Amino acid sequence: MIKALFLDIDGTLVSFATHQVPASTIEALAQARARGVRIFIATGRATLLINNLGELQRRGLIDGYVTVNGSYCTIGQQVVYKGAMPPEDVRAMLDFCTTRQCPCIVVGEHDLCVCNHRPIVDELFHDFLKVDYLPRRTVEEALQMGDIFQLTPFIDVEQEREIMSRLPGCESGRWYPAFTDVTARGNNKQKGIDEIIRPLGLSLEETMAFGDGGNDIPMLRHAGIGVAM
Repeated sequence: MIKALFLDIDGTLVSFATHQVPASTIEALAQARARGVRIFIATGRATLLINNLGELQRRGLIDGYVTVNGSYCTIGQQVVYKGAMPPEDVRAMLDFCTTRQCPCIVVGEHDLCVCNHRPIVDELFHDFLKVDYLPRRTVEEALQMGDIFQLTPFIDVEQEREIMSRLPGCESGRWYPAFTDVTARGNNKQKGIDEIIRPLGLSLEETMAFGDGGNDIPMLRHAGIGVAM
C-alpha cells in the first residue's frame, strides 16, 4: 500500500506553459492526503525558489520537502537531513566558472545568489521558470554564506565532464540542457526519499515518485513505484 508520494515540481506538478499546478492535480492530492497518504515535494529548487505551489501550500497538503536534489530535507518545520558540499570542491567549481565566464547559482542554507551573471540566467530562471529572487554576488561574497548545498553552473556537457573529474566529493544531475545541478556525492532525490521515510518508519515499497528530468532518475528507480512524466 502506498503511504507517501514524492513529486518533482517543474515539468511534473507544474506545467512549463502555465507555471501552475492544475486544479485536477490539487484535488487528486487532496483526496490522497484525506486517505492518509503523505505528500512530499522532491525538487532541485532551493526553498527560497519554491514559489509556484501556492494552493497546495495554502491548503496544507504538503508534509515535507526534499530540496536542492536531496541535500536539504524537511518534515513539517523540522530539518531531518542536510548535506553540504566539500568546500574545496565548491571553490574549484566557482574558479572553473569564473575562468570560463560561466554563471553559477550558489545555494547556501538560508540564502542563495548567482556569480558571474549573464543574460541566460534571467532568460531561464526569471522568464522561463518565473524565479523572482536571484541576487548577484561575487564569488567571495557567495562563500560568506557558509555551507553550500548546491551549485548550478551554466556549462555544457563537455565542460561538465571536465570539471566533475576534479570534484571527487560531488555528483551532477542535469535536467535542462543549459545547466546542471551539482551536490555532494550521494546527495540526490533517492537519498532524499531515504532521509524522509526513515524517521516516519515507512518502507520503500510504500513510496511512489513522480518526475520528468535527469535529476529525477535516481528516485524513480528507487521508489516502490516510479512514474516518469
